[in-house]
This record gives sequence, structure tokens and C-alpha cells, in this order.
Amino acid sequence: MKDLIPTLATAFPPAIWQDVTVLVAVSGGADSVALLRGLSELKGNSGEGRLIAAHFNHQLRGAESDADEAFVRKLAQTLSVPLEVGKGEAPTSSTGDGIEAAAREERYEFLTETAHRKGARYLVTAHTADDQVETVLQRILRGTGIGGLAGIPRARELSPGISLLRPFLAISRAEVLAYLDVLHQPFREDLSNVSPQFTRNRIRHELLPLLEREYAPALRSSLLRLSKLAEENQGLLSSLLEPSLAHVQHRGTTLILDCEALAPLHRHLLREFLLLLWSDQHWPQQDMSLSKWDQLAELVQQAEKSAVQMFPGGIQVTRVGDELHLSPPSE
Repeated sequence: MKDLIPTLATAFPPAIWQDVTVLVAVSGGADSVALLRGLSELKGNSGEGRLIAAHFNHQLRGAESDADEAFVRKLAQTLSVPLEVGKGEAPTSSTGDGIEAAAREERYEFLTETAHRKGARYLVTAHTADDQVETVLQRILRGTGIGGLAGIPRARELSPGISLLRPFLAISRAEVLAYLDVLHQPFREDLSNVSPQFTRNRIRHELLPLLEREYAPALRSSLLRLSKLAEENQGLLSSLLEPSLAHVQHRGTTLILDCEALAPLHRHLLREFLLLLWSDQHWPQQDMSLSKWDQLAELVQQAEKSAVQMFPGGIQVTRVGDELHLSPPSE
């Protein structure tokens, strides 16, 4: 079964990588191995583009992490794809989700730095339709606005001149496994992916199967449809809110909002505008629930002219007269 290849070719047409460098994030798991194999197959022996694999060893699982790295090194060598490897210090946190968030941040720092160093035009990751379903459901449980229902974006700017693309978002994990089975391609199993200490794993292995079995057999399709509608809604809102960007100034890493100009916006539009700004800065959104967005919007629209509040990710928000200052933590 190789239906994965036409879908991948539609999502990430080889024509757009002509004469550019593509950095492929490869953990060694099924999804990323299939992505590297699929892109290598699409590229073939043509002169189109240059593929580079990138692997980050978090060193969270000792010898198992080193074995993942060795596996990816061998795979890249077999496919004649150059490989960049990074290593990090194992993040520590009191919760599994905290460890996961810290590891993700460290991994993307490595991928961004590598993309710049190698002159990559695109960074591609192997998030699948299953990842999208889990993300949307997790955000519903956590409490999110309509923007959060859009789930994982198919594309976004990673850094000036570098786009992050996720061409597998229309491909299910079952299709990935079927593709690898046809190729007789092994992959690495990360046992932490079944550990109940991580919220996403409990959603994947407990909640989703329960909901599908007892309440909604077509739940995955419903959540993907909801995600697509929310994505279209966000596209429309972005175009409507673009003129409001004239009321935002940048002072170093601090955003300065003109509250007098923005306060008349409908509360929903204001929340979406703040989400747009937050996303553009790549500030963490994991803990930004609907109540947090409302709290932030209130700081724009409130009559009080002096207030300081801390938001997730260490973002300090200060109301100074008719201005609202949003400042990330100092380096």
C-alpha cells in the first residue's frame, strides 16, 4: 500500500523544493521514518532539492535514546541523506507534561538553529491526522477558543525565511504503518508514548477509544472536520483583523498595544487578535485557556490605567495608561 506517496506529493509538491534545502525532523519513530522514506522516494535521483535529516537526542531514556540516535544514523546513511544530530540535557519537571513541553521547546530550538545553519528553506515534521485529533480533543478538555480548535497548523513561519510544514496532517497513523510494512522498514518504539503520566497518552490510549466505542464511532472524522472549519474561520478572522495590526508597535521583544484603538473591538474579535499576536511571537499556548484569553482582553478594555499580570510562558503584561505592554522573559 503506497497511497501515502500521492497524498504526500499533494501536500508538499516536489516542485516547491526545487533548488532549496529541506530539513526533515526524524526521531526514529514510525511517523518520522515514513516521512523521510516518502520524501526520499519523491525526490528520487532528480536534482530537485536537498534533503537533510535532523535528530535530537533528548537523553531522557538513557541507552534507549542512544539506540534511537544510532538507528537514525543508519537509516540516513542507507538513504544517502546527510544527518545533523543534537543532544540535550534531560529536562526535569514535577509532571510528565512539563517534561514533554520542555523537551519540545529544546528540540525546536535545535531544529531552528540547524535550519539556519544549513540554509534550509523548509523544516518538515511528521505530525499525522491522529496527532491533530488528539490535539483538538486535548484543547477542548483544557478549554480553548475557536482558534485552538484549528489544532496543529499545516504551515507557519518558523523563523524569517524558514517555513515549518506538516505534510502528514492529512495522513493517518494507520496509513503510515501500512506504508512502512510494504517497505519492510523497521522503526523505533518509544515506550514513553504509552506512559499514563502524559496527558496525551491517556487521551490516545484511554479516552479516544472509550468515546469511539461508547459514544461516537466517527469521532476522529468529526474532530478533523471541526479542525478544518476552525482553520477556515481563523483565516477569515486574520484577514478581518489585519488592519488592527497598525495599532501594535514592537519595542525590542515587547509588544505595545494601543488600548484606546483596540478596546472598541467585539470581545471575540479582540481575543482572536490577541491570539494572532501571541502566535506570531511563538509564545507558548499550552496553558492559555479561554479564561486566560478573556483575562488578557480585559486588560485591553478595562478602565483602570495601571495593572501588571503574569501569563503562561512567563509573559508579563503591563497596562500603562492607554498602552498594554506584553513582554517575554529576559534571556
